[in-house]
Amino acid sequence: MAVAVSGGSDSTALLLGLKDWAQGREVSLYAVTVDHGLRAAAAHEAEAVAQLCAELALPHHCLEWQGWDGQGNLSDAARRARYDLMADWALSHDIHDLVLGHTQNDQAETLVMRLARGAGLDGLAGMGARTARGAMTLHRPLLGVSRESLRAYLRRRDIGWADDPSNEDPQYARVRTRAALSALESAGVEVEALAKVAGYLREARATIGHVAQEAAERLVQFDAGDLVIDAQAWGEERRDIQRRILQAALRWVSGHGYPARGAAVEALLEALQREEAMTLHGCRNIPRRDYIRITREWAAVADLEACPGTLWDGRWQVSGPFEPEDRIRALGEASLSLCPDRRQAGYPAASLIASPAVWRDGQLIAAPLAGLGQSEGWSAECLRSRRDLNDTLLSH
Repeated sequence: MAVAVSGGSDSTALLLGLKDWAQGREVSLYAVTVDHGLRAAAAHEAEAVAQLCAELALPHHCLEWQGWDGQGNLSDAARRARYDLMADWALSHDIHDLVLGHTQNDQAETLVMRLARGAGLDGLAGMGARTARGAMTLHRPLLGVSRESLRAYLRRRDIGWADDPSNEDPQYARVRTRAALSALESAGVEVEALAKVAGYLREARATIGHVAQEAAERLVQFDAGDLVIDAQAWGEERRDIQRRILQAALRWVSGHGYPARGAAVEALLEALQREEAMTLHGCRNIPRRDYIRITREWAAVADLEACPGTLWDGRWQVSGPFEPEDRIRALGEASLSLCPDRRQAGYPAASLIASPAVWRDGQLIAAPLAGLGQSEGWSAECLRSRRDLNDTLLSH
């Protein structure tokens, strides 16, 4: 398994604890550090982690992020990039378990921050001790442990740690939240109690997730990479169940590792009720009297390209008599007319234009879902399954 180590007290204590735990077990432990390139001291902190790992006889890998373009929320972008970099590295080394050093304090801070944003049950449930993220499982074994107890553990072992100066910068919401938590403690609202509340809410969320998963078994059908929902039965479900199924469906079709914004999902629910099509989260949502079809948005895949033998759009496996220079790209609306059997395929044009097609020297060779090239041995298989949809409903 891989363990994320920034050099701070929480992750350093996690590394030491996992090292002791792994001894005598058939577990290979790898430490991973992400240098976001945002602070000059970050490289020195990564070197300190590498030195500690060398003393512990553990392999250490430092990953660099160079994707910040100065736009949007820096903290959110850095967090997502950190997870993506570590997950990609781990999976490339056939590692499917990533251990994170989130503590009881982090859980309480997350609860309060989401409360301030008016979050619902999903947000207030906080972080899970074990969470599926695609082919990766995230583990957070320290959610019941306070940050101070971890620092006391490091002091007893005479191990130092790095302090990120941004943890004292009030421009960050989490720093302001920590100050608010100190004020709450004086009123008797302690970190331990808040983390416990998050745990109770997570149990409630898991129960509702099972109800939503059972509803999805009845309502949702799979059709050539699209999800098709029974509109009449959908309309009889409670709003929260509709919302959960819709969130999971958007993630299933798009492949995004994060959910769509709550306000946007509410707007989509209203649009579907009015039988109005709407695009969200890289998906085209098309309501009809009898069904709701969720397909990939063409604009979201227009620039995607894959080589023979690799997945296209993270889910399509295209097979056929490839030549080395062939490329897999979206069919596109302009190429629909080149597929004379497209109507016999029985899929809407919105689905076909975002489906995988094979191109050779700029010419369309095959579009399996649109019926082009099937007689020559071309085919396309969507590798996402109902189990993937169920996992999303049960784990988020």
